[in-house]
Amino acid sequence: MKAQALHVAGFGFRSEASRASLGQALDQLIEHYGAIDKLAAAHSMLPLVEELGRLRGIEVIAVADAELPTVTTLTHSALSLQARGTGSVAEAVALLAAGPGATLLGPRIISADRQATAALALSEVSEGTTE
Repeated sequence: MKAQALHVAGFGFRSEASRASLGQALDQLIEHYGAIDKLAAAHSMLPLVEELGRLRGIEVIAVADAELPTVTTLTHSALSLQARGTGSVAEAVALLAAGPGATLLGPRIISADRQATAALALSEVSEGTTE
């Protein structure tokens, strides 16, 4: 079976973040890396990302909040560590949603208003596999 690349954008954001904050962060990822296949968020942060997904026509994957501390991230925010147990919510969510063996394409990016972060993970899925 042939492998196909799956690009998953994970998000982390402050409670004050708007859909525009997330959209701007997503646009930065797309500009830097190209097309995004799926969006992802921690279950507790899902509504805003689901709204963005509906507007952009991109499927959204929910990740269990309890799993965030299990992931090693490229960046390490003290606030994120204290609040969520991970160095970067966006990076952890992207990796968890992309599945086993996924890799980050780079460190998280920060929205222009500094309210949201987004990171992109890449996984290889076998053609014909439904994710």
